[in-house]
Amino acid sequence: MRHLNAINHLGRKSADRKAMMANLASSLILHKRITTTTAKARALRTYVEPLITKSKDDSTHSRRVVFSYLENKNAVAELFREVAPKIATRPGGYTRILKTGSRIGDSAEMCIIELVDFNENMLAGEGTKAKATRRRRSPKKKTEAAAVAEKPAQAEAPAEEKAPEAEESKE
Repeated sequence: MRHLNAINHLGRKSADRKAMMANLASSLILHKRITTTTAKARALRTYVEPLITKSKDDSTHSRRVVFSYLENKNAVAELFREVAPKIATRPGGYTRILKTGSRIGDSAEMCIIELVDFNENMLAGEGTKAKATRRRRSPKKKTEAAAVAEKPAQAEAPAEEKAPEAEESKE
């Protein structure tokens, strides 16, 4: 029975599980998004978010602590150089899990886990969404410049129509 056992063992011994988590965390930091099973992604979230929080304080001690977990100096350098400055103001919730369905081979539930501030598509989508809501409400009200621009255009159109009629009457 697994009473009060909070950690998901993922069917592995502790040394294998620690190595797998270190590899997944390094891949997530280096590539900003990875595809894995939902169980591994949930375990990875609890593993990597304290490391990201630790990276906000760029000191020798915090670098050594993070390196002891990741065991990859390129991932540590990327975490402290690129990821930490971008998430400095965020109080938590650095990762996002997006479910993608089940894997064909064994029907395992798959997902994408990504760093929140590094998804350009979603960040661009938020900006366009805000513009779209403004556009829906604004057509009812015309600005003064648009109203002034329409009046001369309407005034010119009837004058052009009257000019050909005047020429026809002269003939």
